[in-house]
Amino acid sequence: MSQITLYLDDAMQALVEQAAQANGVSKSRWVVELIRKYAAREWPQDCLSLAGRFADFPLHEESLATAQADVPQLFF
Repeated sequence: MSQITLYLDDAMQALVEQAAQANGVSKSRWVVELIRKYAAREWPQDCLSLAGRFADFPLHEESLATAQADVPQLFF
């Protein structure tokens, strides 16, 4: 397991300590959970559950076609 060093001012250190204690975990575990949450390359499950819920939401391809149709054609 690798280690990382963080340089925090006193106020930030206090925030980390308070947050870790409030969540009942060590400071290291609290930071790891933040990294997992914000550095993940996956969509959160609550966001994924919205897929297909909006029947009138245009698909990317449809949006491009509409946008291109709105661009005036210039002929010289």
